[in-house]
Amino acid sequence: MSTPASSTRAAWCLPDLLVAARRAGALWRAAASVGMAFLLTAMLILLAGKNPLTAYYHLLTGALGGWDRVVVGLNKTTPYLLCAVGIALCFRGRVINIGAEGQLALGGAAASAVALFATGLPAWLLLPLALAAGAAGGAAWAGLAATIRVTRGVHEVLVTLLLNFVALLLVAELLHGRMGEEGAGFPQSPLFDAAAWLPKLVPGTDLHLGIAIAVAAALGANHLLWRTTLGFRWRVVGASLPAARYAGVSHGRAVFGLMGTAGALAGLAGAIECLGVHYRLIEGFSAGFGFNAVAIALMGALNPLYVLPSALFFGFLETGALAMQRQVGVPSSLVLVIQGLTMIFVLCGIGRSSRDRT
Repeated sequence: MSTPASSTRAAWCLPDLLVAARRAGALWRAAASVGMAFLLTAMLILLAGKNPLTAYYHLLTGALGGWDRVVVGLNKTTPYLLCAVGIALCFRGRVINIGAEGQLALGGAAASAVALFATGLPAWLLLPLALAAGAAGGAAWAGLAATIRVTRGVHEVLVTLLLNFVALLLVAELLHGRMGEEGAGFPQSPLFDAAAWLPKLVPGTDLHLGIAIAVAAALGANHLLWRTTLGFRWRVVGASLPAARYAGVSHGRAVFGLMGTAGALAGLAGAIECLGVHYRLIEGFSAGFGFNAVAIALMGALNPLYVLPSALFFGFLETGALAMQRQVGVPSSLVLVIQGLTMIFVLCGIGRSSRDRT
């Protein structure tokens, strides 16, 4: 026979169980989508006359078959994780930000400008300044999109998409101007001073500090979204705009807050790419990060914590692709097929889940 105390405990536990069940559903949907994507891609590999089991074996060993491969995968994961966390926050507030690529490019350019022109500063000051400049550059570019959205009413999908191209052209113009390296065969800046290089997380390896920054950002974003008043307001705006207005939550402020946060994270990703991987600004270094981050955010159920395994999956998948191509002769572009099919299945699962709830 249940006692009042046990009934009270059950009442407290029930919401937690429901939340856990919904989260487990999202994870199951992502895992099933990945499985079906690999299954369909295996059929394409068979049609190409190759053994899919052999191909997947080399894909796995190429991604995880040694510490050096793990390091490459973690470094590839870093920009994906930062951009996808920002996009997930925006989507939670029903702000469709697909401009991470441009925000990442401008963030990298801003950080590179500090690294190139603020020489003479000690490393403990120069590096934080460069990272802060990258975040500020991305936030400013996203803020421009938010301004156009709020003041002129132009939908943010169109604005952020077009601003991507403008950002890439701006970076190209900088590299063909004052920030470019004279005599270089490719549009790029001079090499940064060592004081501006991102420290290694593990000495003697190429694993830089970026992955630790990205994981900390994901944890911070999760706390912000679920444990703070600001995050609650953003979620209210995303759940119901009329309800948000009735509660006195400003839609314009939410748009600026969400876009600014996402832009800062993407700009930080660009700074880390320039300071930790290339040690210079390179034309086209941001290609593909922004759009893949949208897929990662959706696959992670728009939850900053779930985005972490999703970003790891994409990072290690790309790391193993070249090994699969080299060892078996299967085109590495099939990895893009896996990513695309995964997204299709994830979106189908989201659509079915939404239909079931209604």
